[in-house]
Amino acid sequence: MTTSDTQCDHLRHNRRTFLNHSAVGLGTIALASLAKGENKLLGSDTGHINAPPFQPKAKRVIYLFQSGGPSQLDLFDYKPDLQNRFGEEVPTSVYPAERKTTMTSGQKSFPVAPTSLKFAQHGQAGTWFSAPQRHVAKMADDICVVKSMYTEAINHDPAATLFQTGSVNPGRPSMGAWVSYGLGSENHNLPAFVAMTSNGRAIAGQPLYDRLWGAGFLPGHFQGVKFRGQGDPILDLYNPNGVTQAQRRRMLDSLRKLNGQQAERFRDPAILTRIAQYELAFRMQMSVPELININSETQSTLDMYGAQVKNVGSYAYNCLLARRLAERGVRFIQLYHRGWDAHGNAPAQVPTQCAGTDQPTAALLQDLKQRGMLDDTLVIWGGEFGRTVYCQGKLTKTTYGRDHHPSCFSYWLAGGGVRGGMSYGETDDYSVRVVDKPV
Repeated sequence: MTTSDTQCDHLRHNRRTFLNHSAVGLGTIALASLAKGENKLLGSDTGHINAPPFQPKAKRVIYLFQSGGPSQLDLFDYKPDLQNRFGEEVPTSVYPAERKTTMTSGQKSFPVAPTSLKFAQHGQAGTWFSAPQRHVAKMADDICVVKSMYTEAINHDPAATLFQTGSVNPGRPSMGAWVSYGLGSENHNLPAFVAMTSNGRAIAGQPLYDRLWGAGFLPGHFQGVKFRGQGDPILDLYNPNGVTQAQRRRMLDSLRKLNGQQAERFRDPAILTRIAQYELAFRMQMSVPELININSETQSTLDMYGAQVKNVGSYAYNCLLARRLAERGVRFIQLYHRGWDAHGNAPAQVPTQCAGTDQPTAALLQDLKQRGMLDDTLVIWGGEFGRTVYCQGKLTKTTYGRDHHPSCFSYWLAGGGVRGGMSYGETDDYSVRVVDKPV
């Protein structure tokens, strides 16, 4: 081995040692802050160093992620002229030979499939919404529809991973983890980042992996706390029979001491994460039972969210819980709702899916607005990509399917300083490409 090789090996060893010790050291500092009940970053004496040039309006985020790829053509991106092109081949000048999924790459024909759903303009600006979104459409003046979204990923998991973490490659921190890391929670007894999942009415959904709300290379306690969709939202939330709160506290103190010794011995950040999770779970025993007791809501509020609101784990229940989490200081609330992957019979599947999401989504916006929270709560609605203008499978006047389409699709935003009552960006005549203000 040469001297150069020895030096490189020494540097690699030192780098590994530094990163290992730094992770544990920084984690210990964060844990000490947590144990003391401090809820500030780097103390309170940092003044206004690196303060933003303007006061941010959003204090929290509610991200309503619609897993599967909602069809922009059947929801927001109204293209009435396509009705005259029904069944025509999509011109190669518009949709050249390019990457397609294995579900349509073997098709010999790519006929135009205009939407069969009715559209209407809503709000002072006349924003277009399809008929199955009649409740959300009433909130048009609070919503900004972004029609010019695009992405590089064409398959569900990498596309969803990109939107949640900023990279198609697994392993990076999720958006909520960064918010948790940077801002912390306003409520010592609740996490800064909560994730919830639900299933749509149309079709079975895509898998949702824990890494979508994971911490990546950040310390593990910044990951999202997932609320389960059935039974107790958090496992082992309540003390075992015969164990008092004081006894549980003593048990945790002893366990904390042992885990602390192990962390010092093995320099494993995962041990610090476990300690932080135990402490948070103990504090959540005081806050979560009240949080999930939606019977404290007025009947008019429950009615606003719809008939499914009392079904634990439903999208309606999760939307109401999102509002309750927001008003209790949770910074980032992530809802994942499956069922938008309409490869076949989109004219039936899209309205069926909207039947489970439209009313609760509108109710969440209205509820936040009535409570004076919409102005400082950023609400985001959208999926991982859009759907093709050409038909997947057989095209008829009453049915068509749509494949994945990453080149253009729609999102909408509300609250948190967003200018409502407008559309942003444009697509071409076929809703194949973004032609103005790509996002």
